[in-house]
Amino acid sequence: MADASYTTPAGEYDTQLGDYFALLKPRVMSLVVFTALVGLLAAPQSVHPVIAFASILFVAIGAGASGALNMWWDADIDAVMRRTAKRPIPSGRVPAGEALSLGLALSGLSVMMLALSANLLAAGLLAFTIFFYAVIYSMWLKRSTPQNIVIGGAAGAFPPVIGWVIATGSFSVEAWLMFALIFMWTPPHFWALALFMKSDYDDADVPMLTVTHGRRATRVHVIVYTILLTLLAVGTGFTAIGGPFYLATAVVLNALFLKGAVDISRRDEMAAEADGYKVEKKFFRLSLWYLFAHFGMILVEAMLRPVGLGGW
Repeated sequence: MADASYTTPAGEYDTQLGDYFALLKPRVMSLVVFTALVGLLAAPQSVHPVIAFASILFVAIGAGASGALNMWWDADIDAVMRRTAKRPIPSGRVPAGEALSLGLALSGLSVMMLALSANLLAAGLLAFTIFFYAVIYSMWLKRSTPQNIVIGGAAGAFPPVIGWVIATGSFSVEAWLMFALIFMWTPPHFWALALFMKSDYDDADVPMLTVTHGRRATRVHVIVYTILLTLLAVGTGFTAIGGPFYLATAVVLNALFLKGAVDISRRDEMAAEADGYKVEKKFFRLSLWYLFAHFGMILVEAMLRPVGLGGW
């Protein structure tokens, strides 16, 4: 782990199956599975349902492996932050060594099986995604630069590209548009969280933008990235993966998202603290629905095309 002085809380381990599942970050995994599935179904080539199911399952396992490796490495700072203190390792429910072993085993299994069920390019991209999240983001960027979320967001943006490659065996502009949607969404999503989590990142000595540049600068960054995201999201409606239903959804959602970002950028810190960061929390909750809605509409548009569900 990053902090050699950190040790898992002493005592008798009473590890339950659910504790190992929690190591896999199931909420993050659900987003990975959904966006990868949309990437697969939006692709122009057909995929046999059994192959599609198996491939998405192995992508999910790879996402879980990344989560376990991240929790192993970040156990020292997770123990300090209120939001993460109850995770399996800092709470003493799972030994750190077991989390590492689980992460490594699932990483190898997921990549190998995706190569067999789909193709080598998809498996290679999955391997790179796991490496990017566990090593480049968790071990390097997260503790070294306030751009940790900006650059590290690429790890969460790869799943729809993997899904597309599973179906087609190649990259395309459409796949990278889906990548860009997640990549540009990630910073305002996490910066809103950082604004109302107060001192968590300060206490853990994580160089989040709120810590290194201040909360005023973070609010400005939220509006800048949201403007760029809005242009990208609405513009995607005029591409091959867009359409009238996607475009209508994107216009409404991005108008709401942009209004929320403007409200955040205008907030006085004392006023925000006095009302319990209601505006920031509302923006964060909307951001959770934002991505699911956009990718859901990409899926709807794919279903309405003549080939139907990825050509099934």
